[in-house]
Amino acid sequence: MWRWVRQQLGFDPPHQSDTRTIYIANRFPQNGLYTPQKFIDNRIISSKYTVWNFVPKNLFEQFRRVANFYFLIIFLVQLMIDTPTSPITSGLPLFFVITVTAIKQGYEDWLRHNSDNEVNGAPVYVVRSGGLVKTRSKNIRVGDIVRIAKDEIFPADLVLLSSDRLDGSCHVTTASLDGETNLKTHVAVPETAVLQTVASLDTLIAVIECQQPEADLYRFMGRMIITQQMEEIVRPLGPESLLLRGARLKNTKEIFGVAIYTGMETKMALNYKSKSQKRSAVEKSMNTFLIIYLIILISEAIISTILKYTWQAEEKWDEPWYNQKTEHQRNSSKILRFISDFLAFLVLYNFIIPISLYVTVEMQKFLGSFFIGWDLDLYHEESGQKAQVNTSDLNEELGQVEYVFTDKTGTLTENEMQFRECSINGIKYQEINGRLVSEGPTPDSSEGNLSYLNSLSHLNNLTHLTTSSSFRTSPENESELIKEHDLFFKAVSLCHTVQISNVQTDGIGDGPWQSNFAPSQLEYYASSPDEKALVEAAARIGIVFIGHSEETMEVKTLGKLERYKLLHILEFDSDRRRMSVIVQAPSGEKLLFAKGAESSILPKCVGGEIEKTRIHVDEFALKGLRTLCMAYKQLTSKEYEEIDRRLFEARTALQQREEKLAAVFQFIEKDLILLGATAVEDRLQDRVRETIEALRMAGIKVWVLTGDKHETAVSVSLSCGHFHRTMNILELINQKSDGECAEQLRQLARRIKEDHVIQHGLVVDGTSLSLALREHEKLFMEVCRNCSAVLCCRMAPLQKAKVIRLIKISPEKPITLAVGDGANDVSMIQEAHVGIGIMGKEGRQAARNSDYAIARFKFLSKLLFVHGHFYYIRIATLVQYFFYKMFGNWTFGTLVFTVMVITVTVKMALETHFWTWINHLVTWGSIIFYFIFSLFYGGILWPFLGSQNMYFVFIQLLSSGSAWFAIILMVVMCLFLDIVKKVFDRQLHPTNTEKAQLTETNSGIKCLDSMCCFPEGETACASVGRMLERVVGRCSPTHVSRSWSASDPFYTNDRSILTLSTMDSSTC
Repeated sequence: MWRWVRQQLGFDPPHQSDTRTIYIANRFPQNGLYTPQKFIDNRIISSKYTVWNFVPKNLFEQFRRVANFYFLIIFLVQLMIDTPTSPITSGLPLFFVITVTAIKQGYEDWLRHNSDNEVNGAPVYVVRSGGLVKTRSKNIRVGDIVRIAKDEIFPADLVLLSSDRLDGSCHVTTASLDGETNLKTHVAVPETAVLQTVASLDTLIAVIECQQPEADLYRFMGRMIITQQMEEIVRPLGPESLLLRGARLKNTKEIFGVAIYTGMETKMALNYKSKSQKRSAVEKSMNTFLIIYLIILISEAIISTILKYTWQAEEKWDEPWYNQKTEHQRNSSKILRFISDFLAFLVLYNFIIPISLYVTVEMQKFLGSFFIGWDLDLYHEESGQKAQVNTSDLNEELGQVEYVFTDKTGTLTENEMQFRECSINGIKYQEINGRLVSEGPTPDSSEGNLSYLNSLSHLNNLTHLTTSSSFRTSPENESELIKEHDLFFKAVSLCHTVQISNVQTDGIGDGPWQSNFAPSQLEYYASSPDEKALVEAAARIGIVFIGHSEETMEVKTLGKLERYKLLHILEFDSDRRRMSVIVQAPSGEKLLFAKGAESSILPKCVGGEIEKTRIHVDEFALKGLRTLCMAYKQLTSKEYEEIDRRLFEARTALQQREEKLAAVFQFIEKDLILLGATAVEDRLQDRVRETIEALRMAGIKVWVLTGDKHETAVSVSLSCGHFHRTMNILELINQKSDGECAEQLRQLARRIKEDHVIQHGLVVDGTSLSLALREHEKLFMEVCRNCSAVLCCRMAPLQKAKVIRLIKISPEKPITLAVGDGANDVSMIQEAHVGIGIMGKEGRQAARNSDYAIARFKFLSKLLFVHGHFYYIRIATLVQYFFYKMFGNWTFGTLVFTVMVITVTVKMALETHFWTWINHLVTWGSIIFYFIFSLFYGGILWPFLGSQNMYFVFIQLLSSGSAWFAIILMVVMCLFLDIVKKVFDRQLHPTNTEKAQLTETNSGIKCLDSMCCFPEGETACASVGRMLERVVGRCSPTHVSRSWSASDPFYTNDRSILTLSTMDSSTC
């Protein structure tokens, strides 16, 4: 019973052994020797509280606050001893504060419960009692056989049993887990792969023995014991058999899998960081101030107690006639009397600790958070999504962020690749409406104007392409030019590992250099998004890849079907940075097609337009496009026989297989003829580059943390402006040992010190990062702090959180913000001071576990620079104002208290930046209400009050002219220095807002060094840093006509940023 209670409260996880045994379909043995293991259900929990632990856990968190704990102590003291004030004076405000805060936090957690219920209530199909049963995701049990259809997300960690394919394979994308958009192939064991129906699966008798769940996404060990015809067959299980929760099924009609890890034991959930209460820097500083005030309070109480006993040292004052002691008081211990008097003074002076501050701050945060949801500039019209606030406690942190850690896939990018340009035989082309348009002179267009390529329909009557080197170097007529392009796109269509859906392909690719197929007719799936974009581009041009088997690849060229025999695939690896295929054309020729980065292809080429292509590749890269070079080589029969023999020997070697394969690949991929280069855009989200530049100019360092591979991550960093082309890129990758890593870090530190004028960017991979953080944290942090931008690739989810924690605990203690859109980003979102979830295409895990959720990365700029700025100003002013007004004390007398009320209210008016009718009503209404309430309270004998010490005091006070004179004089004296300081500051050091106000009182509008005052189509006059400062001090629309500018570098849809329709630019 006690263990169950601890588990419900979240303090004690269920007992686990080292391994788990899972009976598929929960067919347990009947011999009585089986001891059932306890597994948790499949519920995902992102909420913080339950019905059972809400009260104790919430009270514990609230009493961690100094003020709450202090007033609890004061309340208990008032209950235990005779004090000057009633326990109600402390107990009632404390109860109100605790109740309001609990309601607010309970409401926010209730929203998280609703999100969890949406996920846990998703419909799924499981195999039970020989049939397919529809149930909810939360009802899946370990051992259940689950059916998943195409494009559905796996609801638990499953071991693949079978698919609609005979070999039991399926393809999944794990973009929401590790950021990789490529397809991964998973396979079932042969004995279960043939069980493709519910009826056949019902006959399966098998047991899975595997390790207990762990967070590593790429590690899984187990075995399946299958009983067939009274014999047991044992098959090993590895990562290739495991389908992770959060991944999505692709290019497969349906699969069946058995649940082995469920709920919070899935690898996705284990990569969530344990939830902790986030507290803003302002709240922490409030606690510090309160401790200081508490020390002052204790000092006051001690001094007062000492003065009391000093005063009572004389007998006549020890027991005056008006305050006679009782017999018990005379005989009590002096120590106890001293403590009692000390506590009495403590209670008497406790007014200097403002308990009302906390409830006011809580209400300000809660009500202020609605402004984010109401902001139309944070509304995404395409998806109909508005910004969400999951935690209002961190509003002011948005304005103090120093580091932004962002995911790449789905956060900076749209997860879409688009073919943009290419270079073929030294001529650059763009794709426009499915046609290639040249940008330079062609053999039949010497003027250099854009010219559309003519139709290739006559290729149907040509024999197969001649591919001699003489043909490659100087095309002399249109037919040869078209052959050049045909061979280039043949290379694009054949040199890849793309897979294709089994759909109708008749009529595809029949058009002249463009196809008339609809995208829904043909769907490609690739291990790399670049490959998919290139194959789709070739299909639009007219050379369509329509499928492959183990031995052949089929291509339609303008409707003509061609079958190429696939002889060998030379797989891509990060060392070579290229891949190749060897095919046999229909004519019998054997061709090698190679594709890779320009640095790995161009040095291997001996023919083709190498220099022109190199220039084009650099031009593509400057546009932020991802480039690949294409090359080929015609193989003689003797050359192919030698290649085939060497490949066979290397692939069957028992020792040093990888080294031997690398040597053979180097032997094959040489003396190539360059065909050209492709340029693909990894489509960024709208205004990502401008947002990152704005963050950088605001003094915020941006780190990109991604699970994607090195080359892809660097390319995206360059295209989005995270890395600049002029930036010196340093690399800490492929480190094998601690010593090697340390030496590389020292070299990087020396390079940074020697080239201190140049901006540096750092690229580090997950393996090297693990080594750097193990023994060389300080050196690694030194290198990172001296880099303008840092890119971490091949990162596991928990590594992302560890990097953020490393920055958080650094000596500077900076405020960190993490932004991501997938389940792999949840850990870093929960680790950072502020977590932002992108409501993107990779599910809602990040948005549910975040503090704030937005639809697009570009909204981050306004969230920080406008909302964060205003929130910090509001909360800072509110806290300071509270401590300012708490110096007033009603015990000093009604006159002084009246002065205090008027003074602090006028002070609030002086600190108000923007006036509305609500401000006027609350400010001046407070003073009026004070006088009216005091008159009624003191002017009437209220029957329900036992004593009324203030009767007629206030009326008597206001009837005195000297009292009025004293009130006015004291208010003026209290505020005189504040007013003088503001006047001098406004004249000598005006803010940008005050500059705008002063300028608009004159006849003309001048350039105000702001982002809202510059001519149409031009950038601002001053630096972006000052532009960002001006975001909160906008030009008033009172005196000038304004128009929207499409060239606004930050907020196209931000109605708070306006541009002048006309302006004299000479003033800039």
